[in-house]
Amino acid sequence: MSKTNPPSSAESSRRAFFKTTGAVAAAGTAIGFPAVAKSAPNNQKLKIGVIGTGGRGGGAILNALKADDNVELWAMGDLYYEMAEKKLGAIRNQPDAKEKVSDGIDSRIFGGIDSYKKVLDAGIDVALLTTPPGFRPQHFRAAVDAGVHAFVEKPCATDMEGVKDFLATSKLAAEKNLSVLCGFCYRYSQLGRALFDRIHDGAIGDIRSVHSYYYAGPVKPMPEPSSRPDGMSDTEWQIKNWYNFTWLSGDGIVEQGCHNVDRVGWLFNDTNPVAAFGSGGRVRPNNEGNIYDHFNITYEYDNNVKAHVGWRQYVKSYNNVSDTIIGTKGVANFAPGKASIEGENPWTYRKPRMPKSMYDIEHEEFFAAIRSGERKDDAEWIGHSTVMAILGRTACYSGKRITWDNMWDADQKLVPNNISMTAPLEIRPMRIPGLSETQDTVFANV
Repeated sequence: MSKTNPPSSAESSRRAFFKTTGAVAAAGTAIGFPAVAKSAPNNQKLKIGVIGTGGRGGGAILNALKADDNVELWAMGDLYYEMAEKKLGAIRNQPDAKEKVSDGIDSRIFGGIDSYKKVLDAGIDVALLTTPPGFRPQHFRAAVDAGVHAFVEKPCATDMEGVKDFLATSKLAAEKNLSVLCGFCYRYSQLGRALFDRIHDGAIGDIRSVHSYYYAGPVKPMPEPSSRPDGMSDTEWQIKNWYNFTWLSGDGIVEQGCHNVDRVGWLFNDTNPVAAFGSGGRVRPNNEGNIYDHFNITYEYDNNVKAHVGWRQYVKSYNNVSDTIIGTKGVANFAPGKASIEGENPWTYRKPRMPKSMYDIEHEEFFAAIRSGERKDDAEWIGHSTVMAILGRTACYSGKRITWDNMWDADQKLVPNNISMTAPLEIRPMRIPGLSETQDTVFANV
């Protein structure tokens, strides 16, 4: 069976991305030093530290503790000490996890905007980076500087400057032989791997179009301004409600819909799309929040191939998380718990009938890599998918057709240089296509 033909410039496009990210890294790297052997003998107990103990942080802790027989939860950090303490109590109530909690961890629970530094200074081997993604580049850099393996929750940044910083740091991680695990979990799905392997082997022929949807309900709606506690700074108010501000979350398409964007990237072997265009906006008021509640993006590839990604969060509406991939020989369908192919090579996923959790699989492979010394590196992939999501978001914000090169060369920085918990921080207006004063990105030729 012949392999699926990617767009004609697939390999050159992929090489161009790697070459560019390598140049960014070189610019941010000091004089090189020998690679550091960073494998962990099987009898070494690996100490885990979590930075950001919210919902995803708690899940990652359980996945990590389950992934390896000889690990312990060593340190925890969060903006709010009480949140970290509460999450530790919940972990201690989990039968499979409580025996892997360090006896002295109560002295290694940290709160505050700089709690990540204290976790990294506590002598950990593995960091779980699960704060709001606006902080991801900074925390990843600190983890690599500390010589710590890192689980990096998706996305890796919320703006282009952050992505480039993240990719520069990833080169340092490679020099230190540190493993990097990406939070784009679908590439660890047993169903997804089985289906996408068949697609890449030509089961549906050449891909002609993709339709990917993430229709769900609202996540963390913005509260009324009157609920803001007296004396709480602008910065703290925004971080506390991080999902509703683009500099912190990246907006819904970058924070949540990025899973769909990542699967599109996977389908095309992480080839750079030529361009993206689309529309988006907000139909339900969200108080001071400046994010959209719907995006519809078209990614253009060579040979007139297009991938359409629809994301939205509506109340009491039709929900749908699925992909339909149309090829010259058939149609592939993917959804949580389901994978199939119709056409010349029909197939339905059946074994194992109860697939293992993709969250468990990714951590099992991560810790196995740390043990063996065969370095795991998801950094280029998470960077590429994050740029794709930012490209789609920016196209919708601006109302323009934006090429990949336009996006890579653009001046886009959303995260403040100095984040102070007591300083004022103006809320940017919601982006309105056609109104330049609301935009956040400067392009040279768009």
